[in-house]
Amino acid sequence: MLRHGQSEWNAQGRWQGQADIALTPEGVQQAQRAALKLGTFDLIASSSLKRALHTAKIIAEHKKMSDLHIDDRLKESHIGPWQGLTYEEIEAGWPGFLESRRQPEDFEPNLQVVQRMTDALIEIANKCRGGQALVVSHSGAIRTLRRELKVSDHRLENLGGSWFEVDSKNQLHAGRIVEVIGEANSSESL
Repeated sequence: MLRHGQSEWNAQGRWQGQADIALTPEGVQQAQRAALKLGTFDLIASSSLKRALHTAKIIAEHKKMSDLHIDDRLKESHIGPWQGLTYEEIEAGWPGFLESRRQPEDFEPNLQVVQRMTDALIEIANKCRGGQALVVSHSGAIRTLRRELKVSDHRLENLGGSWFEVDSKNQLHAGRIVEVIGEANSSESL
């Protein structure tokens, strides 16, 4: 599961949540570079938000895969009043919330994010049992899954992500962090 390419609000340092923000030209280039580095997949799936869907379409086109699985459950977390704000604006309005991982009222509960994402990943896994899927989603949702699965949680750059496995009992397991277009060494790259 990978985070989308750079969006207009990523470039401005704004928290997006489920706002439907487009990729920047840099985000398009990131997706193109990622498509060159990624291997083959049996299925490509994406959040329905523009930034993820555009990233997935660029990769799918390069891989000559015309069938793209689009799923609303792969969207970013709903972040309520923080949507569109910068880190500094959030800190000013909700002092200490970010450091202590507290969430304001109207923020989608972590367990709800985990449930919808897990349901989507199980469905995707069942569509390509024995194979591999590439899922393009969002940093907050990916990191929430990792935290709730009790594995290390790291900031994800654009086109960074995590391996996830759905086992034969439909249990979700988080694997290592990956970085597709960054400066990571080859053991961390996909």
